[in-house]
Amino acid sequence: MAHAHTHHHAAEAEESLILPGLVVLGMAAGLAAHFAGRHDLDLWGYGLVYLAGGVPSALEALRSLLRAHILDIDLLMVLAALAAAVVGAPLEGAILLTLFTLAGALEHRAMGRARRALEALMALRPETALLRDGACVREVPADSLQPGDVVVLRPGARVPVDGVIVAGEGALDESTLTGEAEPRHKTPGAALYEATVNLDGVLDMAVTRALSDSTVARMIHLVTEAQAARAPSERFSAWFGQRYTVAVLAGALAAWAVMLGWGLPPDLALYRAATLLVAASPCAIVISVPAAILSALSAAARGGVLFKGGAALETLAEVRAFAFDKTGTLTTGRAEVARIVAPGMAEDAFLGLVSGLEAQSEHPIASAIRREVAERGLKVEERPDVRSLPSLGIASGQGEAMLWAGNLRLVKQMRADPQVDWLAGLQADDRTLIHVGQGARLIGALSVADQPRATSRDALTALRATGATLAMLTGDREPVAQRIAAELGLRPEETLADLLPEDKVALVAELAAKGRVAFVGDGVNDAAALARADIGVAMGAAGSEVALQAADVALLSEEMTQLPAAYRLARRTRAIIRQNLAFSLGAMAVLVLGALLWELPLPLAVIGHEGGTVLVVLNGLRLLGDPIRRGGGATE
Repeated sequence: MAHAHTHHHAAEAEESLILPGLVVLGMAAGLAAHFAGRHDLDLWGYGLVYLAGGVPSALEALRSLLRAHILDIDLLMVLAALAAAVVGAPLEGAILLTLFTLAGALEHRAMGRARRALEALMALRPETALLRDGACVREVPADSLQPGDVVVLRPGARVPVDGVIVAGEGALDESTLTGEAEPRHKTPGAALYEATVNLDGVLDMAVTRALSDSTVARMIHLVTEAQAARAPSERFSAWFGQRYTVAVLAGALAAWAVMLGWGLPPDLALYRAATLLVAASPCAIVISVPAAILSALSAAARGGVLFKGGAALETLAEVRAFAFDKTGTLTTGRAEVARIVAPGMAEDAFLGLVSGLEAQSEHPIASAIRREVAERGLKVEERPDVRSLPSLGIASGQGEAMLWAGNLRLVKQMRADPQVDWLAGLQADDRTLIHVGQGARLIGALSVADQPRATSRDALTALRATGATLAMLTGDREPVAQRIAAELGLRPEETLADLLPEDKVALVAELAAKGRVAFVGDGVNDAAALARADIGVAMGAAGSEVALQAADVALLSEEMTQLPAAYRLARRTRAIIRQNLAFSLGAMAVLVLGALLWELPLPLAVIGHEGGTVLVVLNGLRLLGDPIRRGGGATE
């Protein structure tokens, strides 16, 4: 697969160089004949320039006009070159077409470089894998692997598809996917993602997704969609370019008519109208925004951040408030069972009962209970008809036989009495409390302690330094929320606890009334808050279908510092777009005034026009080297 991509790009690159090569050859021959005084030969060189540079552009312009009823900028350039030839200035027309063709080739290669930064992900995919087949191992194509197959990963091997470790342990380099420089140590049960590298140890991995559904495949699909989804400023530049092109063409014709009316010789009037046509062409304006957006999207994807289009990038740049979910976002989500109280029941029996309820849940608390059960070597008896009760807990069965586990709101809903002596010690604790009951009777409880992510405090500090408003929203109890907030450096008034999903939505709406707001969650819970915010950010989304689909921005790694890095990139992109538009409009104004008032020569108009276009593209391409690709640049 990687080889196919390489050949494709090589062929594409060769093809894109043929016409510019012919144009340069023709221009060199024409100039050589011109300076040698062989005016009978220089026209042959200029003729080659007109054919190789003008005919393809004219055909493209006609296609746009006939199919989409769009007046292409290419048409302005061809008409200006033809006008120069008609008035006996073929040299100026040839210079225009040469510079226009070379600038176009440079833009094509530059924009291709931004796209190839993404397609490099595809090139990292191994073509084969070592499949464990009974007692032996055989090499098979990676695209033949199906869920359930067991693959052997030797040290240095790339992971061929998404899977989970079933035997062995070792360090994985996930920088190609998440942008994290530090290898992650993985043990049985840990998820592995395609295109990451097994650094040491021999691992057996059970395939969980076919190649077409892998994390990398979905990333490529989402980023392709993102590039197709235009940002507001991209739409503006395209809209402006279309209408302005018509205005320029009409203006040049009007100027030609006016100059003829003033008594200027027809040749001179046509020459000046052609100069005005070139000077006023909006190439730089039209290309300046996509160059910056595409470069930023590519840099972000290689740094482990997926934006769903330029609109998401621009919206993030305008955000003035960040609201965070707590569990699994600001905290690790890898909670540990701290205390268990179950009067009249052995701890192991109580845990076995609760783990049957939590066996299928994806909530971090359920994971903590399952880990505790595994460490104690207990048997889990999965219960039938388990159902999730959003923001309350989980339950199985009906009526008085119903077994349930959840928060204090669920206790009250089940009409159980929380004022029992044995629960008092746990209620006073600053850990998350899970009540367990049957019917209307409370039978036990356990507390779970979650820890802040190592990078959360630094990330919040970096965001606060930008002047953004911060808020932590959680359904957890006040003592738990304040303990985590204190460790993260959040102020008490920035911490809101005991919230229902509708409370979170209302608080996000309240923040949105004061300016753009981003909600940062795990992409699985809090879908309503993610949707209500101006921009939803999913944390730790590598491998999570729900997270990749639910949010406008997906942070693929568990490193919270990716968020301020993405915020800084978005704001930097906005600044570069503004620079490009200001420069493009300013340069165009100077060239137009020069053409109208000071008899600007056509070659100077050409150089100013094409030079400006190339400069805005190169300015946008600076974003390709943004520090987010190296996992840095979190601060302003």
